[in-house]
Amino acid sequence: MRSSIHILSGSSLVHPSELEGMADNISNIFGLRSISSRIDPDLRRAYDPSRGQYNSTMLLSGFLEHTPPGPDKNIILVDVDLFIPVLTFVFGEAQFEGTAAIVSTHRLSNQYYGLPGSHELLLLRLEKELIHELGHTFGLYHCRQFECVMRSSTYVEEIDIKKAIPCHDCAARLREIYAGRVG
Repeated sequence: MRSSIHILSGSSLVHPSELEGMADNISNIFGLRSISSRIDPDLRRAYDPSRGQYNSTMLLSGFLEHTPPGPDKNIILVDVDLFIPVLTFVFGEAQFEGTAAIVSTHRLSNQYYGLPGSHELLLLRLEKELIHELGHTFGLYHCRQFECVMRSSTYVEEIDIKKAIPCHDCAARLREIYAGRVG
């Protein structure tokens, strides 16, 4: 049985039709059917008042508790500021070689940095981060290629430099991984 990718949006910034377009691009990259839908995630348990942020690992763990077992990949989209204890913030987090990931729009928006808003730029950044985190769920590591979507991004400007596709080496690795897992 072939798996699917589920993009579960708890974001108020991204219209469902925009997510459908991203789902099509994601399907082309990963070779799996991608479906987008709306959810209303409960984020309260992951909020850290001392930081004013949400612990992405806790959100991912809570999300996994409500995800049925199986081969499907699930990525949740939120609008809150995410962190992990060892970093000031993260754009997203994934269960490496697992089934779930999370991405936030919070620091992908120009307005966060005091710049004029650009919804188009927000969507481009979001698509790259969705692909990046999904890549981790398939077992792709961070890449050293400058424009590869799997390159680690510490700053939003680094996301802007990347392409929304894996480099040749990461795409080949993804095909190897995929061929070994899916019948």
